[in-house]
Order: sequence, then C-alpha cells, then structure tokens
Amino acid sequence: MKRTYVFIFVLAIAVLAGSAKEPKWKSLFNGKNLDGWTVRGKATWVVKDGVLVGGGANGHIYAAPELTDLEVKGKFRITSTGQDANSGLYFRANPPADNPDGYPRGYEAQICNSQDAHTGWLWKPGTPTGKATANPTKDGEWFDYRIKAVGTHIEFWINGQLVMTYDDSEYTKGYFAIQCHNPGMVIEAKELYFRDLSKK
Repeated sequence: MKRTYVFIFVLAIAVLAGSAKEPKWKSLFNGKNLDGWTVRGKATWVVKDGVLVGGGANGHIYAAPELTDLEVKGKFRITSTGQDANSGLYFRANPPADNPDGYPRGYEAQICNSQDAHTGWLWKPGTPTGKATANPTKDGEWFDYRIKAVGTHIEFWINGQLVMTYDDSEYTKGYFAIQCHNPGMVIEAKELYFRDLSKK
C-alpha cells in the first residue's frame, strides 16, 4: 500500500511540475486603448466597449510582442458595410522595410467569407497556401480563432474545431497584426491572448 501512495505522490508532483512549465496566456489587448499597438496604412482603429474596431480603408495594426513559436487566440467579427469584407490575423509578420504601410510579410489566418480561400485558410502574402477543411463562420457573427505555430508546423482552430494544418519554413519570427482590407467593411476583435512557446 505504501508503494501505491508513493507512486501516486510522485505522479502528482510530475503533473504539477509539467503544468508549471506550461507557458501562461498573456493579454494582447487591454480593452481600453491602443497601448502596445502600432497603426500602419490608412485604416482607422478605435476601441469601443472593450472591442478593437477597424474600418474605413486599407491598413494593418501590429501588436508589440515579436515571437517565433507561439499560440494566439481571440474572438473576431467581420461585417460588410457596402463591400465584401476581408481581414486576417497575421503572425510572424513584419511591415515591409521599403513600405511599412504595405501588406505584412508573414503568415495570415484568413478572415473572409466572400471567396473560395475563406476564413480558416492560411495565406502567405497574396497567396492562399494552407487549405481550410471547414468554415463555420458567417459575416456579422462572432467566432473564436486560435492559431499555433511551432517550428514549421502551423494549426488553426475555429470555435474549437481544427480546420487547417500546414508546414512551412519561410517566416520564422515577427509580430501579430490585424488587417482591414478595404473600405465598406468593419473588423472587430476582443479577448486577445497569446503564449510564447519558444524554448528558453
């Protein structure tokens, strides 16, 4: 009986030690203002009722942490106000050195329901790259998005459903960014969190 108790105790210690090493989620957006974010391009970004809102024109807004291996999650809503709505959550992304207001160089988790390479697809600049197996999202409705990138392996979940897996080595380090693709649309985001999964 003593051996059983010792085994259970050792197992519990191992589980606690493992959970202690698990990187903690950190807030990416404080829900109050744009502290920690950098606006690029002509889109207008405001905070309203705890929600980050972008619209008006083409542009991107970058978040401060520069990461390699990472996980990021949040709630998003995209709405057409006259034109097809198109957005995306970028990771390992950097503004182009020759045109900081241009499209980020990095990976994009697509947010768009008006084209074949829809929400859930992995895009590289201008190119649909990793195919989504499903798109359970609709314009005007909030959905959960979670992205994980470790080494070359990339995974996307929508509302808890794994919809995309892909391996690619082109972009290794960069920032998060959210896109407003064009006038006549609104992109909203809230409850944004990230984890640094890089080995220390």
